[in-house]
Amino acid sequence: MTLYFFNTITVDFSCLTEQNIGQPSILLDDEGNEWARFALDRRDPIVIDELPKHVCDAFIAAEDWQFFNHRGISFKGIIRSFLVNLWYGRIVQGASTITQQLVKLLFFDGQRTFKRKIKEQLYAILAEHQCTKEQILQTYLNHVYFGCGIYGVEAASQRFWGKHVTQISIDEAATLAAIVRSPANYCPIMAPLSAQQRRDVVLRSMKKLQMITEQEYGQAIATPLLIKDIDNQKIATHAKEYIRLLLEEELGKRLLYTGGLTIQTTLNRTLQELAEKSFYDNMRTFKKELIPEMDGALITLESKTGAIKAAVGGFDFNSSKFNRVWHSKRQIGSVFKPLVYAAAVQAGASFADTEIDEPIALKQGAQVWQPNNYNKKFAGQTTLAHALTHSNNIVSLKTLLKYGAQPVLLLAQRCHLEGAQYAYPSLALGCVDACLKEVAGMFNIFANDGIYVQPHIISWAKDSWGTKIWKHQLTQEHIVPKSIAHKVAKVLENGIKRWRRVYQKEFIEENVIIKTGSTNDCRTCWFAGSTPELTTVVYVGCDDNRAMGDIYPVRTAFPIWLDLHAKLKLTGKNFTYDPLLKPIWVDQWTGAWSHPTNPDAVEIFA
Repeated sequence: MTLYFFNTITVDFSCLTEQNIGQPSILLDDEGNEWARFALDRRDPIVIDELPKHVCDAFIAAEDWQFFNHRGISFKGIIRSFLVNLWYGRIVQGASTITQQLVKLLFFDGQRTFKRKIKEQLYAILAEHQCTKEQILQTYLNHVYFGCGIYGVEAASQRFWGKHVTQISIDEAATLAAIVRSPANYCPIMAPLSAQQRRDVVLRSMKKLQMITEQEYGQAIATPLLIKDIDNQKIATHAKEYIRLLLEEELGKRLLYTGGLTIQTTLNRTLQELAEKSFYDNMRTFKKELIPEMDGALITLESKTGAIKAAVGGFDFNSSKFNRVWHSKRQIGSVFKPLVYAAAVQAGASFADTEIDEPIALKQGAQVWQPNNYNKKFAGQTTLAHALTHSNNIVSLKTLLKYGAQPVLLLAQRCHLEGAQYAYPSLALGCVDACLKEVAGMFNIFANDGIYVQPHIISWAKDSWGTKIWKHQLTQEHIVPKSIAHKVAKVLENGIKRWRRVYQKEFIEENVIIKTGSTNDCRTCWFAGSTPELTTVVYVGCDDNRAMGDIYPVRTAFPIWLDLHAKLKLTGKNFTYDPLLKPIWVDQWTGAWSHPTNPDAVEIFA
């Protein structure tokens, strides 16, 4: 189909029928091996006469109920959208018919301008003059975008249900029609709840337009949204989806799916598979024995570079695409406390200093805040070293009040904890919302000489000619002096010694720094642990943030971390501490010098 516009501009629609889908983009692991790819999912074009009537009706009801009555544009819609857009001074509302959407697929990018809208309407009129309604609708259904690289109703039907579009039911047809308004918001792979709500809107429109009977409507709307997501690339599914969304925004869909890119990621396939097994095996047990709705996430960083070597964004990607590594903001609890003590030590405190662990009340306006320890007990006089190792709340709060909340807040912000906004006393207890990636970046500074490195999962992307078109920009900053980081790390090292005595796990290396964390009513359980090579952080909790009662990190997050590290073949390197620091043993209660054989002795740096 070649159209001549004003006898000077040639408008060629023939390329709409071409099936050239370019070259897929390849994702490499840190050893240079392919582990996933991004490619357009297009199938042989369907013929409209072979489609069930309800498939065409669903798209017409959803996108353009006057399709068979207009000449390419809707004048009522244009007037309505014109007034709205004039009010806002920019394009905020469209009046696109199916014909307009079709020409936009061929000739126009996503730029929303009045000039582009006018050209789109002129092209739509020309298309209607040259083509039949059936030809336009058929071409539209073969090329419309459904998200995740899926183009055309046949590809979407195969991807979502594993069957030909000629076999789909009314509710499934309405689901497909629901997506095209906004694939990012309604794709059932990514947003099943929103997709079902939008599907129901389409079904109501179909009923109103008498495309389906009352009985068919009742049966369709009562049918749950069931998506099979036929996709064989199942390793690192949440991470792959995060990479896809990031590069779609950075590079554009067309280049990502058809440009034959080579994308160098930081993932280590072996470590990823071990992380997934450890997470899934333990989470399966937790769901059975504790709370069925439990979920969580895991991330492993290379300590020196911040390169993400493994990332598990949840228990079941098919049932929930919510990515808990990057997008779940939760209070981080006691995992935050090392920053409190780092600020105090930088201000002159020693881990041999003591505070009284006792009930405390702080007046905040008309209210009184009375924090407690997780075990509801008070230990009396105790060192800062013992308080950090045992996650004592009262001593952490007193330490923050003594040395100031503002320095702690500044450290948190320099560690890119976006939820750290106010210098409240509750900072001492980790009342800061952060995602797992942010927590890992923060905790990692104590394994990396006080240096913050931004966690990242992509190193670079090259085009099909081998030219780098995207590169990770390394972000690193010295947050605290090396000696301060080492003093904190030495105390955190005492934690694994304590846990080793309790659980008799001989394979736990002593040269590991750890910190547990839990929030009010154990809504979230955290465990962070670093070797000289890797930092791994795990959290477990329910997505609705419900209280989990007496379910502490020792029962949830810690077993996942422990299971993974039991499988890792690490080099056995030791942390290299500042040689100017002098190790000493002190009594964990009084801070007085002690002998290493004393069961109450803890090792710190003077």
